[in-house]
Amino acid sequence: MTYGEAVKRPLLTLLLVSGLTLPVAAVSPAAADESAPPADALAPFYGQALVWEPCTESECAWLTVPVDYDDPSSASIRLRVSRTVATGPSDSRQGSLVTNPGGPGVSGLDFASYLADVMDPTVTAEFDVVGFDTRGVGDSAPIVCLSGAQTTRWLRTDITPDTAAEQRTLMRRASALAQGCLTRSPEIARHVGSDDTVRDMDILRQALGDDRLTFLGFSYGTYLGTRYAELFPERVGRLVLDGAVDPSLDIMQISQGQSEGFQLAVTRFARDCSNRDSCPWAGPARTVLAGLNTVLESLDQQPLPTDDPRPLVQSQGLSAVFYAMYSPSMWGLLRSALRQAVRGNGQGLAELASYAADQTGPNRYATNMASAFPAISCWDAPAAPGPSGLASAARRWSRSAAVPELARAMSWGNAPCSVWFGHSSVPPAPAQTSTTQPILIVGGTYDPATPYRWARSLNRQLSTSQLLTYRGDGHTAYAGASSCINGAVDDYLLTGAMPPEGKTCS
Repeated sequence: MTYGEAVKRPLLTLLLVSGLTLPVAAVSPAAADESAPPADALAPFYGQALVWEPCTESECAWLTVPVDYDDPSSASIRLRVSRTVATGPSDSRQGSLVTNPGGPGVSGLDFASYLADVMDPTVTAEFDVVGFDTRGVGDSAPIVCLSGAQTTRWLRTDITPDTAAEQRTLMRRASALAQGCLTRSPEIARHVGSDDTVRDMDILRQALGDDRLTFLGFSYGTYLGTRYAELFPERVGRLVLDGAVDPSLDIMQISQGQSEGFQLAVTRFARDCSNRDSCPWAGPARTVLAGLNTVLESLDQQPLPTDDPRPLVQSQGLSAVFYAMYSPSMWGLLRSALRQAVRGNGQGLAELASYAADQTGPNRYATNMASAFPAISCWDAPAAPGPSGLASAARRWSRSAAVPELARAMSWGNAPCSVWFGHSSVPPAPAQTSTTQPILIVGGTYDPATPYRWARSLNRQLSTSQLLTYRGDGHTAYAGASSCINGAVDDYLLTGAMPPEGKTCS
């Protein structure tokens, strides 16, 4: 079985680039309104019409938006948009369902086409399914911070530095990543923040001909949906936020929450592994965890050979484990890769790590994810702590962790955001919106990347929201195996009807 075959639906992820985790900063609606340009300055953008043309599996168009919303007339960029047209009669059409797969840094085009294929036909009969590459991503003025060779070096950098020399190497390469964005993509580097994307979404809504935005956001996409409700409360339609991000948390709180989420997930993986003949280690879950720790710890000092001239290093092994935790459909591949590693072969883990990084060959990558993820994440957040603060958090988080190396990586992965060239000046804060529209939040009890408590917290922050709980493994729930979740979300999208309060699906 290949890696692509193992993942029947795309993984909807807060992506990990060398262990980097998603930092989130919320900007209050009042602060955003004060800096808004006059409405007439944006009139040319709001007045545009989309010109659709055939593209892979759907049809596509270009949307023009300002580079800088504080100075809309200075320069503009084009965002790539895709659409799968509703299949039902025109008199039953409800408008567009705009989607976002998460990230940040993940292309939304193929993902929207995928959703249109797997969603219930009753939904796709009434909605055009629309995807778009957010600014700085994919085909939408992609930000480039590293060459292919530099990307490979960054992804192979030791993300659990044990010595002062290793810390200096990590921080130096993190600084080079930040400087590379300014050097290679100077026009867009300071304008890839999420608030700019949210303003782009409102221009997209208008260009699609919708009075209100109907939106299905996963993971980081839930943050975009939340910010839209804050900045454009009167234009909120039906919002589904699956795998919720809590905007009240700072960068290290986000990282700590994810660290705990991945520890829970890897413990559940170990329990599952211990009951299978294919598990590399015979015995209970604690034996599996001990074996996994031995593999990861030994990689720090002794890389494993692979089919590539370059051996498997620890950062790749960590990426492979992180990535496999996003979906139980990947657990079998991880078991196989770990069996190889125990026998002295790192090929399986290397393939998982390459798949996670969108790597297609030596120093070649299918997307600009490795640049876009830190560029967007670090801009959105206040600065992370310096090396001493990251080291302190790494020590604290790893003390009681089932897999300490994963916990250390979650802290040190924020190194780029310690040295980034610009950040939001407004601290994280609970979401506030005056919308009266019902909002549906979906949270998974064992979600590794967006812990369930974040969904509960966002539910408390958004007064018109309701929480739908998925009791199961993996990151995000809709369009997966639970017909209960799928049915509840579909009913809400089609009719606006919320599921019963407290509803839980397995």
